[in-house]
Amino acid sequence: MKKLRLVLGDQLNQKHSWFDATDDKVTYLMAEMRQETDYVMHHIQKVVGFFTAMRNFKEELSEKGHLFVYLKIDDEQNPQDLEQIIEKYVQETAAEKFEYQWPDEYRLDDQLKSICKALSIETEAVDSEHFYTERYELKNFFSNKKQYLMESFYRMMRKKHDVMMINGQPEGGKWNFDHSNRKKWTGKHDIPHERGFRKDVSEVLKALENAGIATFGSIDAENFSWPTSRADSLSVLNYFCKNLLIHFGDYQDALHTDQKFLFHSRLSFAMNSKMISPKEVVDKVLDYFYDHTENIHISQVEGFVRQILGWREYMRGMYWALMPDYREYNELENHNKLPDFYWTGDTKMNCLRHAITQSLDEAYAHHIQPLMITGNYALLTLVHPDEVDAWYLGIYIDAIEWVEITNTRGMSQFADGGLIATKPYVSSANYINKMSNYCSDCRYSHTKKLGENACPFNALYWNFLDEKREHFAKNHRMNMMMSLLEKKDKNELKHLKERAKEVIEHPERF
Repeated sequence: MKKLRLVLGDQLNQKHSWFDATDDKVTYLMAEMRQETDYVMHHIQKVVGFFTAMRNFKEELSEKGHLFVYLKIDDEQNPQDLEQIIEKYVQETAAEKFEYQWPDEYRLDDQLKSICKALSIETEAVDSEHFYTERYELKNFFSNKKQYLMESFYRMMRKKHDVMMINGQPEGGKWNFDHSNRKKWTGKHDIPHERGFRKDVSEVLKALENAGIATFGSIDAENFSWPTSRADSLSVLNYFCKNLLIHFGDYQDALHTDQKFLFHSRLSFAMNSKMISPKEVVDKVLDYFYDHTENIHISQVEGFVRQILGWREYMRGMYWALMPDYREYNELENHNKLPDFYWTGDTKMNCLRHAITQSLDEAYAHHIQPLMITGNYALLTLVHPDEVDAWYLGIYIDAIEWVEITNTRGMSQFADGGLIATKPYVSSANYINKMSNYCSDCRYSHTKKLGENACPFNALYWNFLDEKREHFAKNHRMNMMMSLLEKKDKNELKHLKERAKEVIEHPERF
């Protein structure tokens, strides 16, 4: 039976059982499409990264004997639409069966189901063989529970997969070393950075220009620094273990103007495109840890494992448990526009300027920058979650909807009313100063609430609490802050709200 098998741009798993043996009756179909470049405006490094990785994947598997049809973005015969492409090559290859791997985005899952219904040949969808969990495993796990608590899911995953467990108990005597993972970076340790896999991506960049693809952000086409092959991905993983794991946990929440990456692995793009699997990453990190326990504390490793085995699988499970309704949630009823400086970095607020400029330069920010800087500001200024979603989905190289929307609409913007985060992650300037050096050379004072040089985050914070009183009335985790709000001097609160109104209505002034 002749088969046509579709491989999407985030399904670059060479270890998939599809590729265990070659078969001259099987043709693999891959396409760079306007459908995928245009549904939201993407960072140039994101588009280049995916297309380069796709091309490398096709070349490596072609060398092993697998047959491919590959459409580049500027190919004249490229219909640029998934349905048209599938229909075209079902006919051209005389395929008797069409197969695809389950997509990780709801829109593509829906589209492929619709396409298959219209095809006149047999169709089949198979697992992508990437995640620890099945698509609806989390939904089933929480079916009889009141809350989707990540910690309980994480503990189940540790037990089920026997990760860092000894005789049924967590290794090190604790499930979670989160309180050890909140140190401020002071420059105490050297941070070497990998340079070995940098490459020239000018050819892909030229194709994007030929096709007229609209993007934003910057790129060094001759020194592209993201992994775009399985070999690259393994190199990044090995480098992380040997050089960065030793201090990852300590500084995973830290922020610093001189350190864009700190001890973070930058493996998320490699995993989200499936060039490397989460199990490979966790297993490698644990093997390295057990060989170096004299130098690496368990808190460094547990913090990393929690991000992948816990948080990453949790967010993916929440996505499939709550979609498609999830993308419409706006429980706090926020409706403002995202300020223009999110696209330029042109703001006087030092923390936002650094976080946004880094994102525009690198297509990357580690989890605290989107959560407590850019996301915090967007929530405090009452921005519509649709606006925030579009920005986060476009700007980060590892942003695919299943991981982006749950982190943005849930964790960052509290638009789901507490399904993922039990309280909104908002703060005044105090937290930013505690975890970073951003405030030290800012024109605004993190200690002042009012006046021209008072940090805007302070007025915005108290205004937000006041504006959302009704929403938080029954949230016990907000009790302390709402109590402080009640005790606030009414005249001071009035002036704080006036200041916040000016910031929200005239962001260009700040």
